[in-house]
Amino acid sequence: MPNFSANLTMMFQEVPFLERFSAAAKAGFKAVEFMFPYDYPVTQLQRELITNGLKLVLFNMPAGALAAGERGIAVDPSRRAEFRTDVLRAVEYAEALGVPQVNCLVGKKLAGVAESEQWQAMIENLRFAAETFATVGVRLVVEHLNARDMPGFTLTTTGQVLDVLDQVGHENAFLQYDVYHAQRMEGELSGILRAHLPRISHIQISDNPGRHQPGTGEINYRWLLADFIAAGYERYIGLEYLPTDASVDSLGWITEYGYSL
Repeated sequence: MPNFSANLTMMFQEVPFLERFSAAAKAGFKAVEFMFPYDYPVTQLQRELITNGLKLVLFNMPAGALAAGERGIAVDPSRRAEFRTDVLRAVEYAEALGVPQVNCLVGKKLAGVAESEQWQAMIENLRFAAETFATVGVRLVVEHLNARDMPGFTLTTTGQVLDVLDQVGHENAFLQYDVYHAQRMEGELSGILRAHLPRISHIQISDNPGRHQPGTGEINYRWLLADFIAAGYERYIGLEYLPTDASVDSLGWITEYGYSL
């Protein structure tokens, strides 16, 4: 039986963010994840998790000026000090909230900076993050984003992320496998997971097109989720989708596929 976590950035948008914890708990979720915690005091987030009996399974490192279009700064050689400060900030939240893993968006390619310099900065920054997170028992995960939705993002395929992790060379650096992004770029969903299962620390799902709940698009999630389980994946599967209607009404596929929260 898979373990599902609700992504509170994407789901339960019918209510303000801090109210989404109770909404997820009332819907039956035991675990949640979200993109960024940094707009809220740690104590507020702790209170919501404890009050609603929820486990937090993932959030992202700070990712630069999001409103300006940035999606991470790991590739920027001129911002190494800022990156390290961001790692320490993520550690502070991770320890307080008991999260087992933190995702790093590496950023978009930079104009006017040699690709080799960007790549080297990314490797060094991710190695620092992996080492630092390891000291507090938190995993570093890295994901790729599809180039259609996020033009210019540095890592767009599973293979690129795995290549980066090889060069980082740290046992505390893992792949976050987002099925939606993978389908948009490469397909071969089951084969890739089975080939690299030991290196995958987290899976996120949504259907394509539209990034809505399973059953609304082309991905055969009834078969795929069963295959993930058969392959031996036992960690959380994050529901990082935009519901087509009210969030609670988007959960029917779970029981339809034979699962429960």
